[in-house]
Amino acid sequence: MPVLEFKGKQHIYAHHLSVPYRPLLPDPARSCHPAGADDNLIIHGDNLHALKALLPRYAGRVKCIYIDPPYNTGNEGWVYNDNVNSPLLKEWLRAHGPVDNEDLERHDKWLCMMWPRLHLLRELLADDGVIFVSIDDNEQHHLRMLMDEIFGEGNFLACISWEKRYTRSNNAKMFTSVVDKILVYRGSDQLDFLREPRNERSDSIYDNPDDDQRGPWTSVSYVNPATRSQRPNLVYEITNPVTGKPVSHPTNAWKYEYEEHRRQVAERRLWWGKDGGLKYPRLKKFLSEVAVGLVPVDLWKHGDTGTTDEGSKELEEILGRATFDNPKPTRLLQRVIRLCCEDGALVLDSFAGSGTTAHAVLALNREDGGNRRFILVECEDYADSITAERVRRVIDGVPNVRDPALREGLGGSFTFASLGEPIELEGMLSGEGLPPYAALAAYLLHAASGVSAGAGDLAPQDDDGLFHSSDKLNYHLLYQPDLEFLRSNDAVLNEGRAKRISAAARAGNRQAVVFAAAKYIGQRELSAWGITFCQLPYELSSRVE
Repeated sequence: MPVLEFKGKQHIYAHHLSVPYRPLLPDPARSCHPAGADDNLIIHGDNLHALKALLPRYAGRVKCIYIDPPYNTGNEGWVYNDNVNSPLLKEWLRAHGPVDNEDLERHDKWLCMMWPRLHLLRELLADDGVIFVSIDDNEQHHLRMLMDEIFGEGNFLACISWEKRYTRSNNAKMFTSVVDKILVYRGSDQLDFLREPRNERSDSIYDNPDDDQRGPWTSVSYVNPATRSQRPNLVYEITNPVTGKPVSHPTNAWKYEYEEHRRQVAERRLWWGKDGGLKYPRLKKFLSEVAVGLVPVDLWKHGDTGTTDEGSKELEEILGRATFDNPKPTRLLQRVIRLCCEDGALVLDSFAGSGTTAHAVLALNREDGGNRRFILVECEDYADSITAERVRRVIDGVPNVRDPALREGLGGSFTFASLGEPIELEGMLSGEGLPPYAALAAYLLHAASGVSAGAGDLAPQDDDGLFHSSDKLNYHLLYQPDLEFLRSNDAVLNEGRAKRISAAARAGNRQAVVFAAAKYIGQRELSAWGITFCQLPYELSSRVE
C-alpha cells in the first residue's frame, strides 16, 4: 500500500506512545448536574493529552468518533506545539513559527499534528465503531492517505460530500466550494453492515391501493436491462391474471428466473395496476421487508443535514450572540450518530468547537428515549464559555427559542474536567504530583494489560489493594497519594499479605499482579504462589498479559 511521507514523520512516528498519562480532574463548579463515573464529559485541555488520559478507561469502547480538525486553509493561525522529543523537529518548528498561507511547510506541520491524534483515536475506537472526519480540499487528499495507513485501507467506508451551502459566491474568481468532505472509516471488519434509519420521506412512497394484508408497498420494474439474447434463460411468457392474456417483452428479458417468477405469482407479488391495465408487471416491495433501514449514500444534501449558516443561526439563538465561525449544524451530527450509534453508545469529539456533537447526542436521546453518552475535548479558552455553556443551556432550556423541546430543555448532565499533572517517574520519586488512587490504578491496568477500567471509579476492594479482576488475573495496588505512606510498611508486599493475595487468586482460578513500592519476599517465592510483582514507580508501563 502506498504511504504518505512528510517532513517530521520520522520524529513523530511513535510520539503517541511517549505522551505522558495525565489524570482527569473534575471541576464541579463548571459541571452541569454531574451524575457520577459514567457521566458525559467535557474536557478542557490539549486533545493529544486528553486522548491519552481517556485510554485507561475507554480504549476500544467508543462507538462513534466525529472530529472537525483545522482545515489548514492558511487563514486559521493555528500553531503546532506538541512537545516532541526530537531536537531536529523542535528546531524545525521553532524556525517556521505559526502556520499561515505563506508557509511552504504548513502541510507537513498539519500532518505532524494529526498523526499522533489519529493513532490515539484508533485505540479508543471500538472494533465495530466508525470514525468520521470533516475536511475540505486543502488536506483531504493527504488525510485520506494518512487514515489508510493508520486505520487500514480496507476499513475505508466512504468519502461523503456534505452540501455545506447551497448558494454560490459571486466574489469567487474561479470555483465556489459548496461541499465539505467527511472521510468515514470503521474500526475493523467486525462492522460489516450499516443502515440509516428510515424517515417520513423515504416511507412516503409506500402505499396500499389494493388493501394488501401485508401492509404498504411500492413497486419496481420487472423488466431486465439485459436483452433477450443476452439472458435467454430469463425469457418466458407471463400471464396477466386480469385479462388472461400472455405477455412477453419484445426486446428485453425479465429480471427473475421462471421458478422464482412462479413463487412471486403464488405470493401475489406481481402488480398489474388496479384494473390490470399495465403493459408489463411490476414487483411489489413491502415496507415491512425494508424496515431494517436505508443503504447510506455518500452525498448528503443540505435539506437533510443543514448548512454552516444553519449551524451559525442555531448557536446564536442559544447563546444570544455570534461567537463561532462556521459551526456544524446539529442535523449533520444527528445523521452521523444515527448511522452507527444504538442506545447506550459512546460518542467522542476531540475537536469539540461549539459543542454541536453534545447537542446532537442530547437531542437524539430526547427524541427516542436513548442513553447515548458523549465525550468532548476542547483545547481553547472558550471550552467553558462557549462549548460547555452551549451544552448547559441545551440541557436546562433556552428561553425564547423556536424549538419547544429546546425551550423546555433536552435534559442530561455532564462533568467538566481538566488535565492533571502527568504521572511520571520523577514526580513519584520526589512525592510531587502524586496521582489519586483511581487515576493511577486505571493507568496501571491499561499499561499492564491494555484493558480499559470500565464503569465506575477504581478503588481498593480490600486491605490488600485488590482493584480489578479479569478472567485470569487479580490486580492489586498498595498505594496512597502520600509520600509518607509510600515509605511505610503499609506500602510493602510482605509474606503474610502475599499469602492472602495468592489464596484469594487461586480460589478464583487466577494469578495476581501486585503494584507496590517495595517487597519483603523474593520473586521466586512469589512466582510459586502465582504472583507477579511490579515495583512503583519504575514499572509504570510493563505488560503482564
